[in-house]
Amino acid sequence: MVGDHKAESIHTSVLLHECMHYLAPETGKVYVDGTLGLGGHTAAILSASEPDGRVIAFEWDDHALQHAMNRLAGFKDRLTIVQRNFAELAAGLEEVGVREIDGLLIDIGVSSLQLDMGERGFSFQRDEFLDMRMDSRGETTAQSILATGSEQELADIFFYYGEERQARPIASAIVEHRKKEDILTTKQLVRIVAHAVPKRFHPKRIHVATKVFQALRIAVNTELENLARILDDAVRFLKPGANFCVISFHSLEDRIVKRKFKNNELLEVLTGKPVMSSPEEIAANPRSRSARLRVARKRN
Repeated sequence: MVGDHKAESIHTSVLLHECMHYLAPETGKVYVDGTLGLGGHTAAILSASEPDGRVIAFEWDDHALQHAMNRLAGFKDRLTIVQRNFAELAAGLEEVGVREIDGLLIDIGVSSLQLDMGERGFSFQRDEFLDMRMDSRGETTAQSILATGSEQELADIFFYYGEERQARPIASAIVEHRKKEDILTTKQLVRIVAHAVPKRFHPKRIHVATKVFQALRIAVNTELENLARILDDAVRFLKPGANFCVISFHSLEDRIVKRKFKNNELLEVLTGKPVMSSPEEIAANPRSRSARLRVARKRN
């Protein structure tokens, strides 16, 4: 198989062995990877389902898509890539003529490519334009939200999507600052947040701006709405006995997955508690520390 070593070097698929355990890929079956990313999970599914297992992979990020296509070129006809968000599962499967699938995986974290190489404002480690769009075709950016949102709207975004307790003073500081100059870059936003939050409330384990950046990313990409949509829509495409695996990275997402799985009478929940990364995986890939895997099976 042709590999993209640069992409592989900056990205490690989380909970890979656990996902393969629950999906249990077999030859001759069709699986969906709703978040192709750099292709780690897809490659594992294709390898485990040789010689003729098939993967339909969804990806809306142009940058990730190019890396994944290079990495997975060796799989040729067994891989079909759909450039859509996983929330558009129904339309995507219709496009490729697939009505039923034998397993589904979505990983709703931000990839290492986006954090380390995207240059689109996902991370506050460098000074970048506040973009944060997963899909460059979208119109809304983090900068446009900061420029046009009212103080109440901004506070709600930070509180509900970021679970930021200092949402109101941060929103107030942003509105005051933009009266003097446009807020265009990550470093500008970091400085505003750091000054708006009293030192005694600065978190010890994460950066003071972490939750604000998370909230803006979620808002820009309508992530929670997309998650709820696929959790509702995907079950009808699963064959009886097929497993639905969801990897999330913070409590807000995990609560949605837990509730949707529990309340769907067509699903049997297989993971009473979320599956977490092992100490060995966390040591090798610290970003896996917050990953949570929940799995449900379509009832017969």
